[in-house]
Amino acid sequence: MDPDSESRKQRACRSVTSALLVFTLCLAAAAVLLLNTRTQKPGRDKDSFDLHHTLRQISNVRAAIHLEGRYNPKRKNSVEWKTQVDQYHSQGEFQLDHNEIVIPHSGLYFVYSQASFRVSCSSSETEDPSERPLVHLSHTVKRWSSTYSNDDNKKTYDTILHSVRTACQKTISSDPEEEGSWFSTVYMGAVFNLNEGDHLKTVMEERMLKELEDEPGKTFFGVFAL
Repeated sequence: MDPDSESRKQRACRSVTSALLVFTLCLAAAAVLLLNTRTQKPGRDKDSFDLHHTLRQISNVRAAIHLEGRYNPKRKNSVEWKTQVDQYHSQGEFQLDHNEIVIPHSGLYFVYSQASFRVSCSSSETEDPSERPLVHLSHTVKRWSSTYSNDDNKKTYDTILHSVRTACQKTISSDPEEEGSWFSTVYMGAVFNLNEGDHLKTVMEERMLKELEDEPGKTFFGVFAL
């Protein structure tokens, strides 16, 4: 076969392919514009079409919840999980019931939580050296399921996530307050097969709650469907 003829055929094929690609992209763009026009609410300008709303509709396919933590002295063994603050979001029928996340549907979920602390690692010179232990931080997520027990009045929770880390060891200081504080974070997350109606809660040592860092983005609890 003539090399020039073969080259012309290849160029022609590439031209046809490019034309089809352009035509397909034009059809896709027209479809998007038509969708935007039909989903626009009366009285709204075309230029102000709510793209965020459209993206939220798409993301609703996946159930998710993200809560921000705050210290509440009335709670003795857990952070107070808050809605409608900072980076909070919820979609897909998740509920927060008595500080516990309720799973909307059975399936695989990624469960995660982080707790941040400000701890002092200094002690007075008058203290006994043997009483200057390591400073440990811990954070736990527990699960209750109707498969555990049929008695709702005696809920039994199983630990599904637990993390412990050593922040520091107490050291002698003439002025502990002047030494300042250490900042440390405990994070954990894993995938679980959860049932509809399961409850998830967090547990923390009461002595550490006062040291909690509850500024935006530092302490949180969340779940999302896979």
